[in-house]
Amino acid sequence: MAEHVEHVESSSQMKKQKSIDNWLPITSSRKAKWWYSAFHNVTAMVGAGVLSLPYAMAELGWGPGVAILVLSWIITLYTLWQMVEMHEMVPGVRFDRYHELGQHVFGEKLGLWIVVPMQLIVEVGTDIVYMVTGGKSLKKFYDLVCPDSKNIRLSYFIIVFAVIQFLLSQLPNFNSISGVSLAAAVMSLSYSTIGWVATMEKGRPQNVDYSYRASTPAGFFFNFASALGEMSFAYAGHSVVLEIQATIPSSPEKPSKKPMWKGVMVAYLVVALCYFPIAIVGYWNFGNAVDDNILITLDRPRLLIAAANMFVVVHVIGSYQVFAMPVFDMLETVLVLKCHLRPSFMLRFVARSLYVAFTMMVGIAVPFFGGLLGFLGGFAFAPASYFLPCIMWLSVYKPKRFGLSWLTNWICIILGALLMVLASVGGMRTIILSAKDYQFFS
Repeated sequence: MAEHVEHVESSSQMKKQKSIDNWLPITSSRKAKWWYSAFHNVTAMVGAGVLSLPYAMAELGWGPGVAILVLSWIITLYTLWQMVEMHEMVPGVRFDRYHELGQHVFGEKLGLWIVVPMQLIVEVGTDIVYMVTGGKSLKKFYDLVCPDSKNIRLSYFIIVFAVIQFLLSQLPNFNSISGVSLAAAVMSLSYSTIGWVATMEKGRPQNVDYSYRASTPAGFFFNFASALGEMSFAYAGHSVVLEIQATIPSSPEKPSKKPMWKGVMVAYLVVALCYFPIAIVGYWNFGNAVDDNILITLDRPRLLIAAANMFVVVHVIGSYQVFAMPVFDMLETVLVLKCHLRPSFMLRFVARSLYVAFTMMVGIAVPFFGGLLGFLGGFAFAPASYFLPCIMWLSVYKPKRFGLSWLTNWICIILGALLMVLASVGGMRTIILSAKDYQFFS
């Protein structure tokens, strides 16, 4: 009798969990195609920071700059492959969220404490930066198209960008934002292409200087560390990769890793097309005279630069949603499972609107948040993309000591840890130097 009651209770709990999973944004729809993963990954990976890659190259120099650009591409592709493989490493189980994989590897509590703070810094921090970037790009577009019009404060453009996010945030899951994500992926390729094609069109000035800007060893070290962070964090889509893979259907005969990996490979080819030409052509053309945003260096033709800024706006609209979806999933999971609120449209509407309002208010109050993220991100971006997947891989698969897999993973861990330290040092120095120019509510 007792066994029967336990079976009934267990069955009831499973049904309840299934109904909640069918409502939560990550697990509610598993009908994605491989190309969905391609443009979701492009949208997550390629940020408006691509326009600052020539500036990072100028701080690093030709040899280290090209080496770090290529090495980061290879290492993060390898760690992304690891995550795709680990998604279904336990037969019959799918680790649909980064923290679920962390809990399997490190234990229920420790896994949460390792992964969730790191993931939230990456996702919420990136959304705040995109809120500011979207507002700034809208303002640049307005200033270029209407040069004689009255100056409008940045805050108002951030509010306009936030209104768009309020509306899009009501879309229930990853598959429902696929159209927005596709547009964002196309725009990212468009504005990065405008960046390097317009650079070549402008022509190369006489006597381009490739020497380092810093005149002291300390200045060189800090500039190098800061540029290392900028270039390495260009590959920061790992915090959403398992959530993207969760939307792809899977069966023992057709596991989700095959279409997911196909999409990742296409995404990484697009990322290479976005990053390598603009970084190399921009630095080759302008040397150390390049600005931290190559569109500023180009300046002309005015309407083309205005179009590029609008492409940035469309891209960060989609990127915001891709990074917000796992946060919505965490919020709604806590509200339903911990606070025991009933899944409903109103719950989703209030929770997501409050999140968008929070990122908007921080963006308006602290428009220099991107500078702060350079420091904070060092502790989150590097582990998420460079070495935490390697630690998980070593813990789960235990490859032969000093074998190829063991050595590869330890090399990635050591390089990733170095990156974390150096990028954080560079980020802190950037904050100290720029603090005098920081203005709240600018």
